[in-house]
Parts: sequence; structure tokens; C-alpha cells
Amino acid sequence: MKAVVLLSGGLDSTVCMAVARSKGYELFPISFNYNQRHARELECAKKVSQYYNVTKHIVIETNMNAIGGSALTDEQLAVPTGNLDSRQIPVTYVPARNLIFLSYALGYAEVAGADKIFIGVNALDYSGYPDCRPEFINLFQQVADYSTKAGVQEHRKIVIETPLLQLTKKDIVMLGNSLDAPLQLTTSCYNGEPVACGECDSCLLRLRGFAEAGTIDPIMYRTRSE
Repeated sequence: MKAVVLLSGGLDSTVCMAVARSKGYELFPISFNYNQRHARELECAKKVSQYYNVTKHIVIETNMNAIGGSALTDEQLAVPTGNLDSRQIPVTYVPARNLIFLSYALGYAEVAGADKIFIGVNALDYSGYPDCRPEFINLFQQVADYSTKAGVQEHRKIVIETPLLQLTKKDIVMLGNSLDAPLQLTTSCYNGEPVACGECDSCLLRLRGFAEAGTIDPIMYRTRSE
């Protein structure tokens, strides 16, 4: 059994990869250099891949900075201090990112002969991104069924797996620990420094998850606001 895993190097994608491994899949991680403001997550993704001794980890080069519109790609936009009570889609949203990433992963899965694509999207403790919701995943699955040779000619369904979709960050941390996922090799900080800021949305969500799970986050922070 083979599975393509979207691996950013963050907490969620790493736990998602641990889930795929626990189910017995041969792992085919795919990461993206999309001209984001920092390469810290990519460095972590490579370390996570090495931890799992994967045969092949591919990094797709694309340029979402050319589109702009996100604090994660556009240096003219500052990464804001996190606000976990906000219901607005934040400026850290990268337009159509998961749509683009899943499209690449679908092509890779078809060529690699994988029947599953694992993606660590989460619709509970998250920043409100529209491409992390179950509605998006369900509709992309329909597109996947009709957009590949595997689906149309070979009648081979490539299934999008979202094992973290309905989990809280606490649940994700606990699941990762139970599977011995290398959480110490990950980062979630939007600022991408060697020491995480502890103040952006992603850091705050991660720290809250570890605190609620009753365990200490193994990475370093400039500010810990549990």
C-alpha cells in the first residue's frame, strides 16, 4: 500500500504522516517551496522524512509569491500577533494553497501508484482557512474522481484522507505522542525563525494544544503563552 502525504514540516502534517505509517502505508511525502517568506518548515519536513526513512521525498518548486495577498508570501504584509477569538479569515491565508497542493499530490499519487493522499487539514482548532474545511475536501474528492487517468480509465479511486479533520489541537498532540511522531523536529511558527515566536496564530494554537494535553512542547519559543 502506498500513500502520498502532504508534509509541510509542521505539527499537523507530521502527525498525519505518523497516522499513515501506523496504518502500514509506504510513505511518499511531498512538500512545497512556494516562495514563502522562510524555509524553516521545509528544513523540518526534510528531517521528518529522514526520521521515517522514506525512499523518496519530493519538493515541488512553485511561486505563490507572484500572486501575493498573504503575509506568508508577501513581505509587504506583516505576520500579525495571534487572535484566537477572531472569526475572520486572517492575512496569513494563502489563496487557494491547499487546492494547488492537492492537485500536485493527486498527480504524484497517480504516477506513484498510491491509493491514498493524506493531508493534515483541521476544521476545529485552526485559523479559519476555507481550504481546511470538510466542504472543500469533499468537493476536491469529486474532482479527483473525474480528473485522472486512474479514475476515468483504470477505475482506481485515489482517496483523500483527513485523519485530523475533526480533532482539536489537544487531540492532535495526544495522537502524535501515542504514535511517537517526531514532534521535536517540527515547527508551526509563521515567522520561521530558529526559535518560534510564540505569538502568531499558529504558535498560539500549538501551545494551547500542548497545554491542554498536559505535555510540554519540545521546541523552543521566544514567548510561551500557555
